[in-house]
Amino acid sequence: MPGRLTRITQAWQIYAVVGLATVPMIVGALGSSIGRSPRVALYASVGEELIPFSVDVEKATLTRRPSIMLPGFVQEAWASPSSRFLYVAWSNGGASYAGAGVQPRGDQHGVTAFRVDGDGTLHAEGAPARLRARAIHITGDGSARHLLVAYNDPSGISVYSINGDGTLGAEVAQAGTIDAGIYAHQVRVVPGNRNVILVTRGNQATATTKEDPGALKVFRYNDGKLSNEVSIAPGNGIGFRSRHLDFHPTGPWVYLTLESPIHVHPNGEFVYVGNRGAPPNGSNNIAVFRIDQKSGEPTLIQNMDTHGFTPRTFSLDPEGRMLAVGNQTTTDAVPANVALFRIRPDGQLEFVSRQDLAVGRKPLWWAGFVALP
Repeated sequence: MPGRLTRITQAWQIYAVVGLATVPMIVGALGSSIGRSPRVALYASVGEELIPFSVDVEKATLTRRPSIMLPGFVQEAWASPSSRFLYVAWSNGGASYAGAGVQPRGDQHGVTAFRVDGDGTLHAEGAPARLRARAIHITGDGSARHLLVAYNDPSGISVYSINGDGTLGAEVAQAGTIDAGIYAHQVRVVPGNRNVILVTRGNQATATTKEDPGALKVFRYNDGKLSNEVSIAPGNGIGFRSRHLDFHPTGPWVYLTLESPIHVHPNGEFVYVGNRGAPPNGSNNIAVFRIDQKSGEPTLIQNMDTHGFTPRTFSLDPEGRMLAVGNQTTTDAVPANVALFRIRPDGQLEFVSRQDLAVGRKPLWWAGFVALP
């Protein structure tokens, strides 16, 4: 895929490279992402099923372990970097239930807190937090004292307290009206814990509706409380269907995609973007970019086939030695699967193996590495 650079200047500068953008801003270091224990587990979800894998980092192998069933389809998960807890959002509504005979919005939504043992075994702790709608994304703040939840239908954001024992507490009441834009897709806490960014994609125009604009909604953040700060919407948000972002670990850069998932390598030298196309002939690959350490600008160096269809989710292990792709879609030829890659010193990917995970026509919706205590 050829690289193409376009520069747009507005409230912040935005550099777009094949759907990838960088937004310079002042951020704190993410040094805590580097030097963690190499012991990790991998978790992947197929419908209501959360599947753990033991991981041998040196051999780049996965060993499947007994599954856990959630009350609804798994939507997203977040692992606390400072405690032994994994928080898993689930719902019986949304696109992942398409064709299952359930109302599009569903009526049961929640987040369950799991304590993670040293071997990756999960234990549910406390009562699930009941959510007002399907969570499209969740994340924790820098102190791991709060869990932030993004909703797409209707677009919104809420904050829940995390108790001292890792269980989930009550929703934090907000003082004012929150500008959540149109179709929130991701929520991230800016390093330093003083700001939150809600990535909203808007909606593409149809034969009967006009286009809804996308934007980055930036909030001030203080101990679970949000207040509106600025809305970033190049071209008034038309055509700006932003979905995901990630932060550079040491430089003042944010990397934003207008479609697919994105992760910056822990060493800050590379950034990875998922490209997904419709089966059977769509292009499904991970685009690898080298980051200029002076300017922050990315340069495309590889497109690696994902060995499946619709890489909705992928994850890097905490030390940046492996990358696992969750290929969402099951076809007659290839089932939904987790594809495992080594990350070479030059940042490029080397395919290792594939774990097929299809259960009927349920989608593989989330997959992620978690550092073990």
